[in-house]
Amino acid sequence: MASRSPSALGGPLLAPRLSPAVPTWHPARAEAAPMEFSELIKTATVENVLLSRPGLPAVRGTLCITSHHLLLSSSPRGDLELWLLIRNVDAVEKRVSGSSGTITLRCKDLKVLQLEIPGMEECLNIASSIEALSSVDSVMMMYPFFYRPPGLRLQQGWHQSPLERYFQQVASQALLRSSQPLTGPNRRRCREDEKLLGTILDEGERGFIIDTRSAQAAKQARMSGGGTEPKSSYPQWRRLHRALDRGRPLQESFIRLVEACAEQGMDRWLGRLESSRWLSHVKAALSTACLAAQCLDREGCKVLVHGAEGTDATLLVTALAQLILDPSCRSLEGFQGLLEREWIQAGHPFQLRCARSASSHGRGKQEAPIFLLFLDCVWQLSRQFPFSLEFGEQLLLTLFDNAYASSYGTFLCNNEKERSLCKVKESTHSLWAWLNQPEERQKYLNPLYSHNPLVIWPSVEPQSIQLWQGLFLRWIRPSQHLDEAWAEIRRLVEGNNSSTKESAGKRLSLTFPDPTAGTRNGR
Repeated sequence: MASRSPSALGGPLLAPRLSPAVPTWHPARAEAAPMEFSELIKTATVENVLLSRPGLPAVRGTLCITSHHLLLSSSPRGDLELWLLIRNVDAVEKRVSGSSGTITLRCKDLKVLQLEIPGMEECLNIASSIEALSSVDSVMMMYPFFYRPPGLRLQQGWHQSPLERYFQQVASQALLRSSQPLTGPNRRRCREDEKLLGTILDEGERGFIIDTRSAQAAKQARMSGGGTEPKSSYPQWRRLHRALDRGRPLQESFIRLVEACAEQGMDRWLGRLESSRWLSHVKAALSTACLAAQCLDREGCKVLVHGAEGTDATLLVTALAQLILDPSCRSLEGFQGLLEREWIQAGHPFQLRCARSASSHGRGKQEAPIFLLFLDCVWQLSRQFPFSLEFGEQLLLTLFDNAYASSYGTFLCNNEKERSLCKVKESTHSLWAWLNQPEERQKYLNPLYSHNPLVIWPSVEPQSIQLWQGLFLRWIRPSQHLDEAWAEIRRLVEGNNSSTKESAGKRLSLTFPDPTAGTRNGR
């Protein structure tokens, strides 16, 4: 009997970077490495190390490796210049020349650091230690299980059943998600599944199934036990195929884009940007989400979204569709609930997909920046509708950083079962608890925000989809002037003066011209 895997039939729809407070540091007071880690650290401290970073002056000081961090204290003042979570290291490149060596660290957040270390042996030992510590796979040995930020309590900020609360919202339309039906090569049927989808629709009503695979890929899936919904068994449902790349093709696109962003020559850079196809993936994701939203809002139909497992491209589409349709998802609190419901509780395998970023030499088969693609699409929405999202770019950058390497347990593991077995909620702090502290929360708000009850239909024309420079170029191009501009905008809109907001928005649009201004609804 055919069925669907239990990953989820989703609910109805009405619908500076985060870092821990850095203490004053001295090598003598560095955190001690537990026994499990001490065996991986071949050299713990090296003097007279030169740290170089793009766009910043070089700093010389004392380098120290702890169980979870790489620290550098400048000489002679002793200021802490580097506080890097070792889990953030994506690739370690070493070059030895004579009696010294150079280590280049390529980080998961796309930052690049260079360390010039006196002593060949010390250089090789430091590189080996970083490689070993950054490759620790045991979830319960990761930093969130050791981090205890001041002012927060364990179990504070963990969302309690947002999915159940969302079910309680009554809607005339429904957006559902699932995995593929397991029809297999013999076209098995599942009467229960047919009855379930049949009861969702009233007599004479039709629904749409949006399959995020190509028709050919869905057909091939039958050979390995998967498949699609036969028209004869689901007569009220119309199936639409919208192929979205995932897995290796998406990861390769990400890698090519990061490599292109490091290119200096403008002519070649533009060609490499286009050949990376990243912006094509952004366009495809937004287009498919718009299709789902149109079926719900304009056709008044129920929509079921699925691909294969229902934990990657499926979540991308359902989450974006809700942002387009539901203004409550565009608030800071609502967006956190959306992430909990459509990504974390729905079983997106963060530990597998975000194990490596764009620079790792040991590339596996499971990595894929599907969550980054979602964040990029959200940024595109925020750019096209600068007044409609309560949160700003800084929140999206923080989410990207923490998905790949975090002090908090929110993105640990691959599903709720794993998080329960590892006691993540009992033993680590929630990222939301930190973000929602009043002094932190203010950093992530959009000063131009004004509640917009309308559906926001994004343009997916080529000139409307822009490179997210704030992420892909943030370590390459200085952001001082942009930061100053946002600080000025916050000052101007203080007091919630709507005319001032409009004026500030016009100033912002002059800085970042929108080629499609005035062509979309819901502005």
